[in-house]
Amino acid sequence: MRYIVVGAGAVGGTIGARLAQHGADVVLVARGRHLEVLQREGLRLVTASGSRTVRVPAVDTPAALGELQRDDVIVCAVKSHDTAAVVEQWAGASVAGNTTAAETLPIVCAQNGVTNERTALQLFQRVYGLCVWLPALHLEPGVVVSRAAPLSGILTISRYPHGIDTVAERIAADLSRSDFDAPIVSDVMRWKYGKLVVNLGNAVQALLGEQASSSAADELVRACQAEGRAVLDAAAIAYTTDTERRAVEGDRMRVQPIVGVSGGSSTWQSLARESGTSEVDYLNGEIVLLGRLHGVPTPVNTMLQRTVAQFARQRRQPGAITADELKALLPQPFPKSTPPEHKS
Repeated sequence: MRYIVVGAGAVGGTIGARLAQHGADVVLVARGRHLEVLQREGLRLVTASGSRTVRVPAVDTPAALGELQRDDVIVCAVKSHDTAAVVEQWAGASVAGNTTAAETLPIVCAQNGVTNERTALQLFQRVYGLCVWLPALHLEPGVVVSRAAPLSGILTISRYPHGIDTVAERIAADLSRSDFDAPIVSDVMRWKYGKLVVNLGNAVQALLGEQASSSAADELVRACQAEGRAVLDAAAIAYTTDTERRAVEGDRMRVQPIVGVSGGSSTWQSLARESGTSEVDYLNGEIVLLGRLHGVPTPVNTMLQRTVAQFARQRRQPGAITADELKALLPQPFPKSTPPEHKS
């Protein structure tokens, strides 16, 4: 298999680099200054044990690769708001044997959120979900930081909407040889909805920056996650619990301190890079949408969705608001909540 990793940021860059380091055939797809550095210097992977440069081909479009091969695997690792464009761009790519990527190739959604697989399935016949627990950073062109050890991450996979096949098994085997645990399940979306609940707290961390370790911030995280669980319960959507995830994770994936490196979640990184966008509409916004569909109030997630979107548009940095200022944006009294999910 050749892995075409579309979106060589924190997640895609780490997955691509680790696969390449362990002998897999990998192509990275990027754009702008990041692509220029990848093509000229390679990808620098920074870990707690040091820094290594991984030399892999890097392109910006399907046309740059020419005709794709029938054993290629497309790994979509862009933010959820870019998924539709990526799927459309790659679906019509020519594949050997007078066919197209959408007709022939598997596409793996290595992303947060729960809408990407459905978007891909509108065009691609073979879609796989990957639940990504992978603490990593991408803040500098040509560089990704993998923060976990001894495993770089836990990547749970299945066919979408459900099921196990030989392709999922081959992908899992390659990932397992590349410093990841890659459990194969029949119901990956249950795992991705469990991850969604945890990711709701990303907005709080992104907005508060260094203040995110305060008790007031914890209260906001508890409240938005409690809303998320209430909405999923009302919608009869199954999701994994934090206890279930920790039983799989064990002590094999722990965030390690790296000298000179600091940062936060994917939402935090979007604000820190002043990208102008974020995936908040597909995290907190998904809970807001489901809440409206099923009659469950979601005031905390609604406020977080709007505030993160405003920060992104205005290119405001993490920490430009306090927890008390955030809480003041909520209806009173402040919603009661349960203890927060464990983060990684």
